[in-house]
Amino acid sequence: MPEYTLRIRRYSPESGEAAHWQDYEIDLDGHRSVLDGILQAKDRQDGSIGIRCSCRAAICGSCGVRINGKPNLACHTHLDKAFASAPDGVITVEPMGNMPVLKDLIVDMDAVHWKKMRRVTPWLLPDGDPPEREYIVPPESMIDITQTMACIQCGACVSDCLSMEVDPLFIGPAALAKAYRFVGDPRDGQQAERLQDLAEDEHGIYDCTHCFNCIEACPKGVAPMSQIMRLRRIAGSDYGIDDRNNGHRHEMAFVNNIEKNGLLHEADLLPDSYGGKFHPRAVPELLSSLPVILRAVQRGKVTPAGALLHKHKAPKEVKRIFRDVHDREERYELNLYVAGEEEEADSGQDDKQASAAGGQLPAERSPNT
Repeated sequence: MPEYTLRIRRYSPESGEAAHWQDYEIDLDGHRSVLDGILQAKDRQDGSIGIRCSCRAAICGSCGVRINGKPNLACHTHLDKAFASAPDGVITVEPMGNMPVLKDLIVDMDAVHWKKMRRVTPWLLPDGDPPEREYIVPPESMIDITQTMACIQCGACVSDCLSMEVDPLFIGPAALAKAYRFVGDPRDGQQAERLQDLAEDEHGIYDCTHCFNCIEACPKGVAPMSQIMRLRRIAGSDYGIDDRNNGHRHEMAFVNNIEKNGLLHEADLLPDSYGGKFHPRAVPELLSSLPVILRAVQRGKVTPAGALLHKHKAPKEVKRIFRDVHDREERYELNLYVAGEEEEADSGQDDKQASAAGGQLPAERSPNT
């Protein structure tokens, strides 16, 4: 039976000692999970090892840890796969990031994760009297929010969020993905209020830096950053929320800049985010940025002529892309986690199956992350 070395980060607050690494030799087949290895070490070598676990089937999200520096579910990571990605052949296991450590691999999710989850009011707020029987929801609406409903609250996205590392007050990817679950639900009667709240909060939807870490970390394909981007588009484009953080205007400045130039012309980005070089709202921002602008001029990164007299010449290909988007009657945007499409019968067997199914073929279902 193969042997593996687990290097577990140990921390016991009652001991008064600093966190340290400790190695454990385990003998399990490679298809067994890292969680199995931790539990074997706990059972045979050191019963004081702290680890949360419950279902052991990648459903409850309890055993979230960092394995070889990346967040994952310990029960969902095979030993042989972890060994293959270990730089020196030693599988390192440490607690999740961006959350206080209570003991060894156990973090205080109440202090961060669940606190931020409560911040977004994670329940329906319907308007008016409830219907006599049940709320009728269009299937496409439920498919749209299925992706966010797949979240198992493991905290992997929170662990790897760079925005939370810089700004601990950032609401965070898990909570904002949960917010979209209700903004996208037609039964909720306070979508506008939710979006206004999240857009006006300086630690809200515009505090995300598009690092993609949460998408890579999520074991269930929820893609929290994609949900944050959808919240932004709905807030700015559909509800016209002109937030005090200048988030929507800043995003539109990027879009307009690329449409005009093909490549980003950074000298226009700051003033355009505030309405233009001579807009009253832009003047204080430009004045406060003078030290940075002067350093850029001294180093040759920006020239006065280039900044003030720059000609906007986007390539024809870029103009065509924007023209195709602008010519659409409405924004076609789907957030499909499970999609179903009917297929045409291409064989006699398919015809028989279609006939037996009442004229329809079974829908093909595929994940879309």
